Amino acid sequence: MKPVMMCDSSMLLYLPDDVFSIVSKSFTPRDICNLSLCCKSLNVLVASEKIWLTQCEVLGIVPHKDLVEWRKGVSCYKALCRFLLKVQPLIGIWVHQNPELGNVVYVMPGFVSVVGCRIIPQELGPLGMEDGPILWASVFEVVADFDGSAMFFLHGREKGIDYIYPGSAKSIDKFCNILLLEVEPEQNKNVSTLLQSKSFVYQSGLELSRKVGRSNSDICRSQIVLGNSEGNVTFSKLAFSDRRKLLEVTTSQVRQKVLDTVIGPLFPRLRDDEENFQKDLVLLRERRLLLSRIYKLGSSEIDYKANSRDVVGITQLELDDDLSRVVPDSLAEEEDGDAQHIKRKGIHRYFWNSLKHILGRSNSINDSHSASKKLTTSGEIRHARLQEFLKLGNTMRLTLNASNVKLSSYRAWPNMHESRFALYKLPLRVPGADQEYAGLWGGAFGWPPGKPSEDKPGKALFFLLLSYEEFQGGQKLLIATKILEGTHYVLHPNGSAMFIAYINEPSSEPFPWNTDADSLPVNIKHAFTGEGIASGYGFRYPGSKPGSLFVFQNGVIAFIWKESGAVLTLQRLNLQDLLKKGERIPSLPPIANFSYLTKSYSNVFAGFPTSSNSLSSPRFALTLT
Repeated sequence: MKPVMMCDSSMLLYLPDDVFSIVSKSFTPRDICNLSLCCKSLNVLVASEKIWLTQCEVLGIVPHKDLVEWRKGVSCYKALCRFLLKVQPLIGIWVHQNPELGNVVYVMPGFVSVVGCRIIPQELGPLGMEDGPILWASVFEVVADFDGSAMFFLHGREKGIDYIYPGSAKSIDKFCNILLLEVEPEQNKNVSTLLQSKSFVYQSGLELSRKVGRSNSDICRSQIVLGNSEGNVTFSKLAFSDRRKLLEVTTSQVRQKVLDTVIGPLFPRLRDDEENFQKDLVLLRERRLLLSRIYKLGSSEIDYKANSRDVVGITQLELDDDLSRVVPDSLAEEEDGDAQHIKRKGIHRYFWNSLKHILGRSNSINDSHSASKKLTTSGEIRHARLQEFLKLGNTMRLTLNASNVKLSSYRAWPNMHESRFALYKLPLRVPGADQEYAGLWGGAFGWPPGKPSEDKPGKALFFLLLSYEEFQGGQKLLIATKILEGTHYVLHPNGSAMFIAYINEPSSEPFPWNTDADSLPVNIKHAFTGEGIASGYGFRYPGSKPGSLFVFQNGVIAFIWKESGAVLTLQRLNLQDLLKKGERIPSLPPIANFSYLTKSYSNVFAGFPTSSNSLSSPRFALTLT
């Protein structure tokens, strides 16, 4: 009699949990979910906490000890894995062309969250880069709810007051390379009923349509222009001024004043200081619970408010004929001082007036046929697109859209759109045998490296992204792209190559110094010929001059311009550790805090010194000619 062979599923069921959790390391979360659909027994098996803890560890976002702490904030490890899998593409370095000194946002793990932190252009403090606190400002955070869903909060500061701006983070592409701040229309069935319950005075549908409806000719023109297809109109297709105003109005309505509890830490300090680390965890748990309450209160239909918090109504866009009025500055002051007083004044009228101002159409358009003829084709298209966009829903929500788009680049620096409220991801290569020096480096001009001396304090801090390019014939280039410059006034364009080293060409130039900062003999590992940035044909078109790149046994690298003798010394950076030891400073207003689109050549993110680190000053001046 032949022995009965057990099926594969039965064999898995007989494996101990610890063994199966080890086996599951070779599975993806999708594989685990598919396995749970096979039978009830396997469904129970893969629901084990150990299995999903293993999946969280495989993602490699946070270490095991932190996962145990994060688990206390969610329902199970499966929910935690769902969140980590969603936000994993956000982690990394994001940049924008403006301002030219550098706009670097590093997204890192927080506490059951990921946090976007902007590195402020700055000088090295008296303690140097490793021991001195680096200056940073918060940009946004994506926090996990109890079920593992994502809650988005934009950060900003207006009139000396810190605010958070709740929104949605639904769309995060696995291979995203651009972060967009947008407004998303949504359908909310109970909005009209709830708005009426707030004692708002409305006109009848017939009177409303009579008052705000466009002429039939206008409607026909918009349908012809758009092909009568509402679904094709997205936020990105709107005119820049319309997108800006929609963001301004939405952020002004969803903002929540930051309480002392919410001002607390966004992530714990390093575990080296265990006592303070545990104190931070207590504060972070309280802060996260408060954020969850704020988010649910703002987005709940039951708790929907006239002035809205997370969702903004659209149904009454054109109730008022006054097209020139916008939300006055005094509104924010009244809101902070007396919320009940604002309710009596009817905050919704201010809000809808400002949204109607976005439409930008004069009453004279409908007054005469001759006036309508004066409309340009582009103007009609713009207005029709906005109208169709607003028809897609009766509420609006602030949205973080992480997408993958086709971007061209030059020497690892992406070519960016000037009119998008966006951040662009830099491809950060993992160092390997064939790309040993790839990655993020930081340092300053001068030798020896390390702490500034008493006679020369305040060296400008530089961040460079080192990447490789290969050409036909086997030529390999190491390119150092500038992404942050701590000078008072920018010297070289953002994204320019500070130096290029020819990896296949050793340098015979001697190193000018014999000792390092500790008076120890320098030990040179490699030396390569190269070219360093220099004055060229104006700011946008820098030139280059010959130099050499030296690699030392201790991991430090230095590029020396042959003619001037200037030396730029660099070391590898661990931004996560630097930020945990860093010092937080106030953020910009919300939209500019996310994406600063104004062309600038000075430090717009901070204009004052702190007690522990000095910001850039006019004292620094470097000429590489």
